[in-house]
Amino acid sequence: MEHFAFFTIAFVAVASALGLVLRRNPIHGALFLVVNLGSVAAVYLMLGAEFLAAAQVIIYAGAIMVLFVFAIMVLIPRTEETSPDPLRPARLVAVPLGAVLLLEIGLIWESPLLSTPGATRPPGDIGSVGRLLFTTYLFPFEVTSVLLLAALVGVLALAKRKAP
Repeated sequence: MEHFAFFTIAFVAVASALGLVLRRNPIHGALFLVVNLGSVAAVYLMLGAEFLAAAQVIIYAGAIMVLFVFAIMVLIPRTEETSPDPLRPARLVAVPLGAVLLLEIGLIWESPLLSTPGATRPPGDIGSVGRLLFTTYLFPFEVTSVLLLAALVGVLALAKRKAP
């Protein structure tokens, strides 16, 4: 059961990553990225890192993706979705499949197969993640914050650019 769940989640992650790369519409790419980030969060849950899974969903799939979609809408104002939706049949199939996937994740989460006695769990609680961030990984953490700030300034500079 555990292997089946892992391979299902891995398939969803790889398929959504391919959808992200292969789609031309940036909004569809952003939605595939949300699915990919959710799949990675599910893998974190399978590894017992609940805090990382929650942070993955809240920070990446929530806040950053909303910011990304707003940036896309600001930078590409002429692309409007006025034609009939060609993905309507796929969306009708996606809703029950997503419900089955969530049910499967819930069943795996509650399964006693995940908790093996005597096995060491990776550090996934808040205290250990905080300790690692501010001791071992302090420099990469600060570099990442500077990189995100530079990306934010770049997006603002692109948004302020005047069309020729």
